[in-house]
Amino acid sequence: MQEKTQSEIGDSGAAAAESIAMVSFCDCDERKKKDDQPNVPPARYPSRSGSSKYDFVKVKVWLGENADHYYVLSRFLLSRMLTVTKIPNHVAIKIALELKKLLVDNSLLDVSQSDLEANLFKLMERRGYGEEYINRYKMMTRFHHQRVPLVILVCGTACTGKSTVATQLAQRLNLPNVLHTDMVHELIRTSTDAPLTSTPVWARDFDSPEELIKEFCRECRIVRKGLAGDLKKAMKDGKPIIIEGIHLDPSIYLMDEEKRDSSGKAAEKAETDNLLTQENSPDKTKNFLAEKNTSSKSEEKNFLPATETSHTSSETRDELPNETESQNTTTIKKEKSAVEPIIIPIVLRMAEFDHKALLEEWIATRAFGDESLMQDRQKLINNLKTIQDYLCSFEPQGINVVNISASTFTQTLDTLHNYLLQCIERGVSAASGQAETAAQES
Repeated sequence: MQEKTQSEIGDSGAAAAESIAMVSFCDCDERKKKDDQPNVPPARYPSRSGSSKYDFVKVKVWLGENADHYYVLSRFLLSRMLTVTKIPNHVAIKIALELKKLLVDNSLLDVSQSDLEANLFKLMERRGYGEEYINRYKMMTRFHHQRVPLVILVCGTACTGKSTVATQLAQRLNLPNVLHTDMVHELIRTSTDAPLTSTPVWARDFDSPEELIKEFCRECRIVRKGLAGDLKKAMKDGKPIIIEGIHLDPSIYLMDEEKRDSSGKAAEKAETDNLLTQENSPDKTKNFLAEKNTSSKSEEKNFLPATETSHTSSETRDELPNETESQNTTTIKKEKSAVEPIIIPIVLRMAEFDHKALLEEWIATRAFGDESLMQDRQKLINNLKTIQDYLCSFEPQGINVVNISASTFTQTLDTLHNYLLQCIERGVSAASGQAETAAQES
């Protein structure tokens, strides 16, 4: 009986082990099926990629009268270009897709730029974006082709939305370069011997508001030197850039613009006066040449031939005004042919009540070196208010001062978008006029 009982127990144990093995096998099989299933539902794939079957077909757009060069049409870049004209982003994406669909369905895989724009303008008009938006598109196309230098300065004190406004405008205008003066200030302070301190200028003690503004302008000039490379590249290569930050003094950039405007006029006026003087007074011409002969060696290389001054003949002296005239005339032509940059300074201003609330919240999150400064928050607020009043004082000189509010932020962006497009249009028109004048003179 005991043996039988043990055998029955052994059989039941084997059956239990077999059933456990079957259960574990089924569990493994179910786990494998779950692992084989994708983690992301199939319905999410289109929204994740946002692609279309038309994106797998290349459309070549040929440029020039002889169609020497081409580029591949990009829906993304086209929609960004349409966004610049103030067409809403979701509508711009639909128009770009409709254009690509139209070209692919009609087997127009090689089109000219003019044909592409003609079809694009028809689609824009069909959706209610007519002549006004088409003219903006053409204007921005000329702006990029002419490589007109564009510098947008977003000035203001702390907590006025400078970074947000600069980023949003860069996205709307399709400008990829945004430079923050806070980063430039910190880089100059830590990597050079420039007289800058870690404590911000508005967190220090000053005997009077005049001293505060004087120190603020001094730091702005130092940061301006740090921006010289980016500004030079923008002016030379036509690279548009947006600069935002507290360390932007509009007076510095207004003086730079006045110098550029006056340099060409002064050079032209001085040359005209010299030529008239030389024609009307031969004796003064000799004196003018004598002064040139007694100048430095570098000036002799520019104005005198490669001979000794003491052996210069009278014939050579008679030829010098002509050579000088030709050199200066060439310089004037170069100055005239240069494209005038578009510099747009903007000062952001916020209502005192809203600004004070945001400043108190911002100051609480800052870590200044001296804790005693944190206790006197009213002094920091007054310093920032003094700087804001200084920045807004340039409004009579043509600086656009914009009131910022959280409740009307979108409307403010639309207003700034319109204002920047108008400034760009004036700059492009001036550049086109300069190009036509230079072509006629040549």
